[in-house]
Parts: sequence; C-alpha cells; structure tokens
Amino acid sequence: MDLNEEKIKWGGLILRKRKWFLLLLAISVIVTAGFSSPSKKKPPKPQDDVRDVVIYQNLPEADKTISGKTVQMEAIKVYKDGHFTKTDDVKWSAANKKVARISSDGELTLTGKSGIAPILSISGKKIDTAFLVVDKRGKASFRTMKHKRYKIADYAISKMSVEEKLGQMLMPDYRNWNGQNVTEMLPEIEQQIKDFDLGGVILFRENVVTTEQTARLVDAYQQASEKYGMFVSIDQEGGIVTRLQSGTDMPGNMALGATRSAEITKDVARAIGEELASLGINTNFAPTLDVNNNPDNPVIGVRSFSENPELTAELGTAYIEGMQGAGTIATAKHFPGHGDTAVDSHVGLPEVPYEMDRLREVELYPFQQAMNAGVDAIMSAHITFPKIDETKVISKKTGEEISLPATLSHRILTGLIREEMNYDGLIVTDAMNMGAITEHYGTVDAAIMSVKAGTDIVLMPVGLEASRAGLLEAIASGEIKEKRIDASVKRILSLKIKRGIFKEESPEPLEERIAKAVQTVGSPEHKAIEKTAAEKSITLVKNDDVLPLSGLEDSAKLVVIGATYNQDLFNAIKSKHTNTSVINLPADYQLTEPQKEQLREADYIIIGSHTSNVAQRLPSHPQMQRINDLIANYEAPAIAVAIRNPYDIMSYPEVDAYIAQYGFRTASFNATAAAIFGEINPSGKLPVTIPAGQGEILYPFGHGLSY
Repeated sequence: MDLNEEKIKWGGLILRKRKWFLLLLAISVIVTAGFSSPSKKKPPKPQDDVRDVVIYQNLPEADKTISGKTVQMEAIKVYKDGHFTKTDDVKWSAANKKVARISSDGELTLTGKSGIAPILSISGKKIDTAFLVVDKRGKASFRTMKHKRYKIADYAISKMSVEEKLGQMLMPDYRNWNGQNVTEMLPEIEQQIKDFDLGGVILFRENVVTTEQTARLVDAYQQASEKYGMFVSIDQEGGIVTRLQSGTDMPGNMALGATRSAEITKDVARAIGEELASLGINTNFAPTLDVNNNPDNPVIGVRSFSENPELTAELGTAYIEGMQGAGTIATAKHFPGHGDTAVDSHVGLPEVPYEMDRLREVELYPFQQAMNAGVDAIMSAHITFPKIDETKVISKKTGEEISLPATLSHRILTGLIREEMNYDGLIVTDAMNMGAITEHYGTVDAAIMSVKAGTDIVLMPVGLEASRAGLLEAIASGEIKEKRIDASVKRILSLKIKRGIFKEESPEPLEERIAKAVQTVGSPEHKAIEKTAAEKSITLVKNDDVLPLSGLEDSAKLVVIGATYNQDLFNAIKSKHTNTSVINLPADYQLTEPQKEQLREADYIIIGSHTSNVAQRLPSHPQMQRINDLIANYEAPAIAVAIRNPYDIMSYPEVDAYIAQYGFRTASFNATAAAIFGEINPSGKLPVTIPAGQGEILYPFGHGLSY
C-alpha cells in the first residue's frame, strides 16, 4: 500500500494517510505523555483514584494477533493503589473504517481491507489508542506499544505491601471445613481470603458437585478477592483424575496415547478447557508429562501419555494447545519427571538416580517441548534427583541425611528450569501437604525453602497461617529477598493479565453465566469428543480367534465377573447382549457353588481386571489367582478387560483375549463393549511395553490388533 496516495475521511477532514497517521500518532504521544508526567496533570479530585484507562490489547501480556474477522476490545482501569479492573466505562471509535469498524461495546470487525486503523478508547479525560495493522495477506495484529503506562503489573507491584505480594503466592485448598465438604462460600473462608490477600485457591471433587453449584462457588471466590482476580484451579486431567462430578468424563492421558492422535488429544483438552472456563475455573493442573517407563509406578501409570518421550511430548503439546486455546491455563507436571519411580510421593520420598544426559533424553524432553510451545505453568515434583542436585539436609522424620526434592531445590527450579531451559513462566509446587514434604522437611521450613528455590506459588501449604508467618519472617530477616518475591508476583500478575483474570466493574450477571455453563458442561459436542477418544483408544492386545462376538445367538450365555467397577462393565456388556449375567466378587474373591455352576454354563466369560498398584498385579494376589482359575478350569473362552492398567496381563498371560481400556469412566466401558461385539474395529496401540519378567517382553510398545 502507498501511504502517500490513500486518502482517509475522518469527521469533516480529508487527510492523506501519511499525514493522517502522523497526526494521530502525535495526538497519542501527547495524550500518553500526559499520563506519565505528573507535572502536566491537574491536581486530581480527592475522589478520583483512577490513574489511567488503557486498552487491553496494548498491554505487553496481551496476544497481539487476531484470528478470524472479529475481536473483542477490552479496557482496563488502573487505580492509584496499583490494582486494576476490567471496565466498560469507555467509548470506542475506529478512525479508519475502511480497515475496521467497532461497535459501542468494543466488538471490532475487520473489513478485509489492508491498512492501519487506530482504535481509540475514551473514558472521561483518559484516552488510549491501539493501532491495528492488516497486511496485504490479510494477517491482522496490534502494534506493540512499549510505553510504561502499559506495564500495569510492574505498577501494581510497586504499590503492593509485602503481605499483599505474598498472598498472591499462596494457594490453599478448602476441600473441607470443620469436617464438612465446602460446596458454598463460608464466612470464615471469605475472611481468610481477605485477611491473607490470597491470589488463588484449588478445588477438589468434594467442592464441585453440580454445574450450577460449582459456578456459584467459583463466583464467590472471585468476589471474596478485593483487588485482583484469583487463580481458581483444579486437577481435571481426564481419566482417573477427574474432579468435576457433572460434565464430560474424558478418557485419560494413556488412553489418548493409545489413540496416537494429536488431533483427538487437542479436542479433548479444548473441551475440558471450555467446560472449566464456563464454570469460572481458569487454571488446570494438567497435563501430566511424566514418561511412564516404570510399570511399577504407583502414582502415575495411566496418567501418563506414554513410556515414549517423543509421543509424550507430541500429545502433551497438543493438549496444552487445546487447553490454552480455550482460555484456560495449562500446567505441565510433575517436573522433572515422576514416571520412573516406584514410590508414591504422597506418602514417601521417591528418587530418580539418572545422570543429566539420560534425563534430557527422557524425563526432561516433554517438558522442554512444552516450554518451547508456551505452556503457562510448570508444576514441580516432590522427587529427589541426586545427580542434578547433590545438596543434603537432615530428615526431620529419620534424622538421616537426605537429598532435596525438586520442589525445594534451587539448582532444579532456578538453575535448570530458568537458566538452562530458558523458561520464564509460572512455577507452582505440587501439593505441600504430601508426605514426601511434611514428614522430612517440616511444613513451614518447606514453604520457605520452596520460595528460596524459585517457586512462584506454594500449593496447599500445611497450616496456612503458620506458613505465611514463616515466609513473612524470612522476608523481614533478609533470608528471602523482596526482589525474589517481586519476580514471582510479576509472573503471577502477568499470567492473570494474559488470561484475562481480572476483577470486573460490570461482570456478566451470574445467572447468565450459569445458563451458559449448563449449555457447555456435558454438551453434545463434548460428549461426541469423549466417545471418539474412548473408541479410538481401545487396544486389542491378544485375541485367540475369540473376538469379535458379532452375530452371537440370543441364547448364548455371557457371564461378566470381577470386583472393582465390575457392575459398570456388566452394564455395558448387557446393553449389547441381553442374555448376560454378573458375578460381583467379594473382597476375598471366593466363588459360591451357584456361581461356579453359572460359570460352567457360560458360553463366554468376560473378566474385569482392575489394579492400581504393583501388589494387586502380582500373580499371588487373590484377584489374579481367581482370574487364572477362570482361565484354566472353565471351558468357556475367557475375555479379560484391563479396566485401568494395561500391565494386568503379566499375571494371566494364558487368557484367550485381552483388551486394555485405560480407565474406568462410562465412555471407556461402552467403547470396550462396542469392540467386543464388533461394532467398532479396535485401533489403539500400546503406549507402553508390557514386560514378561527377566528382561523379556510380553507385548512391545506400539502393539495392537484389529479384526
């Protein structure tokens, strides 16, 4: 475009574009200078506590690019005490209507023409201008504005007390209060949020019962915060870690790993993100990027995408893209990697003994890719990595010399994450009430150590008041420098600005938000994504000419037998074949004589196998003994369904057919039933290797049969 030739009509003036642009730029500079130079401003009225009103798209944290033909412009009111709110007390105008038009409520619409369009917001005497640039290819973005008036996070920090800063770094849970589940705001909790200036809270399954109730609770948390929007967080990973009691129960990470589909993974994450956002939950502690290369892992297992670093990274970044594309904060966890452990950090202190070269190839690889892809946050693990950090401390539990876990390690959080991996996003601890921390390091000391190490948010500190007091004392004594606190608060506020987590002067009425949430949570579109993901994950590991059971006579007798989640498996099978009966095994896995007769008369025996730890998977466990008895002593072909862990077949390799479904949600049972009866052709591939013992492989990574 030739700027000298194009003419622009603005009001009653006709200006050549270059002159017009320079005039607007001069006006903008003059107005901007007025805000930054107190000597040129009139003395403010006593009741005038507004420092500035700026366009959100001018802030350094805002995404400058535009996808689509419309964008909602926002205005931010900055107060003299540093806090800021979203405001609609502005008038909008677009100077170059050939390029873009803007409605009275700030909806900007591109015309399809290239050029530059200044977008003005006016609020009283406060004026700001954003410059929209559309090139000849139609690519649209806002020009970067570097003036300090737009660094509202820096200004806020300059006005915050130490107590306010520290409050942003503490994220407690209110799962229960006085022994009761917290499903609505309590006066005591509201007061604590105000007294401690809390910047965030984490919700659990006990807190989120129905869509309407959850939306009201989340709104109450935001209302309790007096100055800044709150991080309202949750662990909605999908699969076995699903907190919402209403909505869509998406398959978990290992099921997604079995699909081998980045597209499905992104769709699942987007749906989860949309449901959370509709409820007002803005932060998700997902995805898990641990590489599960240890079959004996007691805490990760099917929460991992895969034992393969490349597949984990590919699907992890797709998950992050889907989640953050829905406007919900994603968190890669548990750094540097919890996959190759045999101890649960909820109850003990795991160790990963590898050198840095191995860690970079395996454990760290998915995290580095997530960082490169712009993940909003990283969660640290309560695991020791002695080859990275050799620091030793004395355990408060045993009195022995022990290593520092990643959560408390300056070498890992600052040296590795910040300096070597070049990540400047948010770092949040794993829950500080876990045994790996509380038993060995002490609750208050651990909170102080984690902040000194470089964490930005202390998640679920034990004894909120004591931990806060200890941190304040450490700051006052100089043990923790205030600039260390400022760096964390800058990251916190910057992420809140980036994700639009603001207090609002005129929020959308709560009833309208609830109505939208009801339409979003568990929507038909999301249920369709859930169904697709579940069906594509089903992995047929073994089939000795037994499956599918298509064309089965109505008279054929099926028996579904098992203990944990067996009724769910039965319901799914019976929906396909009416002549199906069930045997729900007791805790000792013993059969009655009538049940034995029932099994002798069966044409097919479908076994529900469920394990959550290594002990349950051992051949000596009563569950596995019973399954091997069913295989050996009854004539009917035995079809086993691994409800959770795909490794179960290690204890009963002689089974006639074996399906892995990776989770116990309804969609996975339905998908398994559809596969058994040939309604779908299994296409899942093992995301892990199933060992046979003594270094042998029973089924390799990538194995999967079809019909």
